[in-house]
Amino acid sequence: MIRFRERKSSMHAARTFMKVGSCSETMLNVINRAYGTPMELEEKAAMPMAGGILQHGYQCGQIWGSVLAAGAKSYRLYDDTPKAQAAAILAAQRIVDSFFAMKKTINCLEITDTDHTSTKWEMMKFFMLKGGAIGCFHLASKFAPVALADIETSLSQDEYSVPEGPVSCAAEMARKLGASPMHTVMAAGLAGGIGFSGGACGALGAVLWLKTIQRLEAGAETVDYRDEELQQIMEKFQRISDYRYECEEIAGTKFKTVSDHADYLHEGGCAALMDGLAMVDSV
Repeated sequence: MIRFRERKSSMHAARTFMKVGSCSETMLNVINRAYGTPMELEEKAAMPMAGGILQHGYQCGQIWGSVLAAGAKSYRLYDDTPKAQAAAILAAQRIVDSFFAMKKTINCLEITDTDHTSTKWEMMKFFMLKGGAIGCFHLASKFAPVALADIETSLSQDEYSVPEGPVSCAAEMARKLGASPMHTVMAAGLAGGIGFSGGACGALGAVLWLKTIQRLEAGAETVDYRDEELQQIMEKFQRISDYRYECEEIAGTKFKTVSDHADYLHEGGCAALMDGLAMVDSV
């Protein structure tokens, strides 16, 4: 059954990418449907993560979407518990490792050579002249079954230590914003720059995703990279973090284990940053 789901997810990924237009939404969509649990609102809200968190070129949107899907599965298995957050983080670590093994990088900028500073011509050159769209479709079809297998493998492991909560900065950020238990666990794997990779801040990613959910619930048909409120959140984050985006630079360390990260949070790590971001409207 697992192998069938993986084969089906590979075929579904490219078709979904062509339909929805973003790699992050595609991966969350495909993996959710492999489990028979579509989440249209949450999937649509993942779109701004494409291009490496509002197109700044950090972690590929396929990683963001896959990790949110891992969190959703972990919530269904373990409810709103520290174990669910820890399991989501472990799945995120495996997903990041698999993506790096496939592309030798996890960053969108290094894959596409484009980011938010790129001109319209540079973007068009990548997607039209260099076959960038086809390359992204192909990558999605290859990575979807790998990410699904990583989630299955990680969440099937039941013997690992789980420290007392909070164990994830991104989940704690979601909690501070008043997110639902499910959304809190879904965000958990974004911790430490996604699976402790040290990349772009997972707490920031959680805020952008949850704010987009809120906008869609309020009736917005679409929320994209140019959305004024999301850009304001980015500007606020830049001021709080002294214009540092990556977790490893902000925290001054690259976390290795769930316990390491939990200790950091218990000692007040990133509290000022999360408190500042929590001043955005509740979600």
